[in-house]
Amino acid sequence: MKALLLILLAQLCSSSLVPEREKDPEYWRGQAQETLRAALRLQRLNQNVAKNLILFLGDGMGVSTVTAARILKGQLQNRKGEESLLEMEKFPYVALAKTYNTNAQVPDSAGTATAYLCGVKANEGTVGVSAGVTRDRCNTTKGQEVTSILRWAKDGGKAVGIVTTTRVTHATPSAAYAHSANRDWYSDGEMPPDALEGGCKDIARQLVENIPDIEVILGGGRKYMFPKNASDVEYPHEDKHRGTRLDRRDLVQAWHDAKPPGKVAKYVWHRRDLLALNLSRVDFLLGLFEPGDMVYELDRNNETDPSLTEMVAVAIRMLQKNPRGFFLLVEGGRIDHGHHEGKAKQALHEAVELDRAIGLATRLTSPQDTLSVVTADHSHVFTFGGYTPRGNPIFGLAPMQSDVDRKPFTSILYGNGPGYKIVAGERENVSAVDFAHANYQAQSAVPLRQETHGGEDVAVFARGPMAHLLHGVHEQNYIPHAMAYAACIGSNRAHCNAASRPAATASILLPFLALFFLLC
Repeated sequence: MKALLLILLAQLCSSSLVPEREKDPEYWRGQAQETLRAALRLQRLNQNVAKNLILFLGDGMGVSTVTAARILKGQLQNRKGEESLLEMEKFPYVALAKTYNTNAQVPDSAGTATAYLCGVKANEGTVGVSAGVTRDRCNTTKGQEVTSILRWAKDGGKAVGIVTTTRVTHATPSAAYAHSANRDWYSDGEMPPDALEGGCKDIARQLVENIPDIEVILGGGRKYMFPKNASDVEYPHEDKHRGTRLDRRDLVQAWHDAKPPGKVAKYVWHRRDLLALNLSRVDFLLGLFEPGDMVYELDRNNETDPSLTEMVAVAIRMLQKNPRGFFLLVEGGRIDHGHHEGKAKQALHEAVELDRAIGLATRLTSPQDTLSVVTADHSHVFTFGGYTPRGNPIFGLAPMQSDVDRKPFTSILYGNGPGYKIVAGERENVSAVDFAHANYQAQSAVPLRQETHGGEDVAVFARGPMAHLLHGVHEQNYIPHAMAYAACIGSNRAHCNAASRPAATASILLPFLALFFLLC
């Protein structure tokens, strides 16, 4: 009955669905002409050298997630939603990236992170190594390590930073600094004996040792830094949050001790302490705000844990102190987790928060010297449909019942996952549950404890110097090569020598000049 009333109400209100200005054809013509003028301005390419690089990674942020987040953002602003623009959608250049791993059609976050950070496609489950490494086999790692754009930037004299809502040792951030045959080797407590005996290092240790001069590291993952059974500073009575390290090392202290004399290194675990820092007097910053991943934005304690936007603000201000510029990796990592749990509301609010951080970063930087790229590692089997009317709540019901089982359904659905529910031999009637709850698990076609990734291409949004190099359909591993070219870091730097540019131009023009004189 509730569903039928909603459908009837939608039909009665259909005449008010269209904003008045949209009924005038001139509105659409004017909008199109403005878009055309903006496109024509893009013919003047920004070929500046990128002093700064920012890579925003929405883990699991497929195109359907981007669209749904756009609608959610608009509806949070009391608008219909569809006409809204995410901050990332204001970037002038858009491409698609092919996400497959070398051994997987539908990828995982480790192999993809190796692609978009290290410029090399790799096997699923491995980070910072080539496809010559087999997952779990420590003895295949030696000699197969590949370096990331974070390392290239550091070698080029830039400041570098990592900000994530997951553990700082998770798949995405770890590919920036670690080389591991298994993405899950967060500490030595998660490693098998043969890997330890083979000399492989856990990811937390590599964070501290491989590139000890990373200026900013912010996220979760405290427990992997402390000795096994050591109490957590925030949750001292919860066993699941205790330290995990078998080697009994305190890696936060090791991180501090590795800094050069005279440099100020600060470790914080509380939002208050992060925001109170005098950044002009801090050279290195490590912030670990949860024992594991950070809490979903909808559930976040805003007294103890900073938002992603707040962490990005601190990171940029820290890194901007370097006159040679910076590279910053920003991950909205829990979009992925929300989808895996079938909790679309959590996932989409994580995506909106990532977009909020993108907006802040664009205000703190200039497109004249900062190349910003937004992309995802992979998609999810997340969709929304059902012929919903304009302005339909993104977490709401479709305006129809199934013509098979005569039950209502939500617009948002998953291809597989934990939302598959049979009640009395039939599909659950969603009108009997709170489908707008933050932890509601949307219905799925196939029952799985965890929903899976999707295999389709993901969007790449770009703004700033050489952003036009990201266009069309690319292999995912192309992304760091284009960014490095723009910033004159990494191995491909011949174009950065100003003296060689006229020569290169002359070599291109010579055949045309010769033809001109022959014709004359």
